Amino acid sequence: MKRTTSALAIAVMVFGSQALAWEATEGRPYEGQTVNVLAVKSSQFEAHEARLAAFEDATGIDVVYDYVPFPNMREALTTEMVAGSGDYDVVSIMDQWVPSLQLLLQPIDDEIAAQGTDLSDFPKAHLRHGMLDGNLVGLPVRGHVQLLFYRTDLLEAAGVTPPATWEDMVTAAKAVQDSSDAAGVALPYGKLNGQNLMVWMNLLWGKGGDLFGEDGAPVFNSDAGVAATDMYVGFLQDDQIAPAGSAVFVEQDAVNSFKQGNSAMLPVWWWVRSQLTDPEQSKLSAEQVGFTALPSVAGSDRTTYTNTWIFGVTGGSDNKDAAAEFLGWLTDPALEREVLLDPELSEVVAVHMSNLSDAEVNARWGGMHQAAADALATADGIEFGADWPRIAEILETAISSLASGEETDTQAALNKAAEEIAAIR
Repeated sequence: MKRTTSALAIAVMVFGSQALAWEATEGRPYEGQTVNVLAVKSSQFEAHEARLAAFEDATGIDVVYDYVPFPNMREALTTEMVAGSGDYDVVSIMDQWVPSLQLLLQPIDDEIAAQGTDLSDFPKAHLRHGMLDGNLVGLPVRGHVQLLFYRTDLLEAAGVTPPATWEDMVTAAKAVQDSSDAAGVALPYGKLNGQNLMVWMNLLWGKGGDLFGEDGAPVFNSDAGVAATDMYVGFLQDDQIAPAGSAVFVEQDAVNSFKQGNSAMLPVWWWVRSQLTDPEQSKLSAEQVGFTALPSVAGSDRTTYTNTWIFGVTGGSDNKDAAAEFLGWLTDPALEREVLLDPELSEVVAVHMSNLSDAEVNARWGGMHQAAADALATADGIEFGADWPRIAEILETAISSLASGEETDTQAALNKAAEEIAAIR
């Protein structure tokens, strides 16, 4: 499809000082078509919807959003896949669900290439969730990373700087504990939706390990896996830098410990920052909460566990080209940037490296996005399969049993988990 920049496109596709790279298809060939979008309820997606007039004016395509709350989203997607009704042309899918919902999606490689979308601007850890069997089936639109939040006052009083490595974190945590009543770091070790894996995975990668080998067999029970697990559990048991009771902490318990002033550091999703500085639920002021990229294992690249939402075109869509046209507009970095810089909004989510490293974006958000970019630059992300929920349950049980002391042999616990997982793959 030949591209041209019409006067209308120029007039309506400029956000702030940055113009969209996306251009409407010459001749408005999809004029009069409607693209129906099934999206999880999100203020970010509502911000996109509020800007649809520019896209609709340029293309003649009508776009209709239908929002579903997160707890009901997977059921709604499954229903659409099973029914094959084509009620929706574009759907949003969370990374962990993509493999089990792959029959809902169709390849869009050629259409997205024609849109001129720069796939290299997406971090690998996010983009991989839009790929199935070597085909592009979706593009990242919403993505979360982990950052290390820390108490600026407590670290300063202890005479330490924000840690760049997990080893440095232990040193900083002990210094804080020597100079205050706060625990060094709040971490989740209890069982809930795989939450105790989200830091452990970074240690596993940092130690040179992975969940599975090239043949798909579990390899997390390797020497690297044992070392990573001993390190994670050791924060609680040997280093004793986690709060009392952490063996049963889930993510929100760790967050609460930090925002109530009981812990000095907290590795967690970047969107949690709003909780940590909210005067209605936190004892901390904005000046007391700092952040940096997630620490790395000494001598290894930075990593971050990620959460990604892709948008793809349904197999039942009768308007595939129009839907792809919409995806080209939706995933243009200039649209994302405009939402990030809108003074009326408080959206932090960005999935383009160009925006994560953007000077104006970082000026508004205090450098949060550059911290995310630093981790994402060398983060591979995780490969989810259709059996991931059961795999996560087995793994989190192993971590929890070691943290609680129910199991004391790390190698044995990981071997048992590997055997159980091998049996279901």
